[in-house]
Amino acid sequence: MSPKLPQVSGQELARFLEKLGYHVIRQKGSHIRLRKTTSMGEHNITVPNHKVIAKGTLGDIITKISLWNSINKDDLIKMF
Repeated sequence: MSPKLPQVSGQELARFLEKLGYHVIRQKGSHIRLRKTTSMGEHNITVPNHKVIAKGTLGDIITKISLWNSINKDDLIKMF
């Protein structure tokens, strides 16, 4: 069984991504843009800077991070 998605804010998710090697390239309004160079190329991801990120949005972001960084999605969720 997959671990349950945590409830996180945009700031918490951005800090988590920075620990994985992403860096903030800009913030416009309520969106934070991060970038990381991976073995697959340059990965850009946008994180909504909300108090609580919607489960569907968080799931989509985690799926993309998992693919670009070759980290199992369940392992990534456990790292939160």
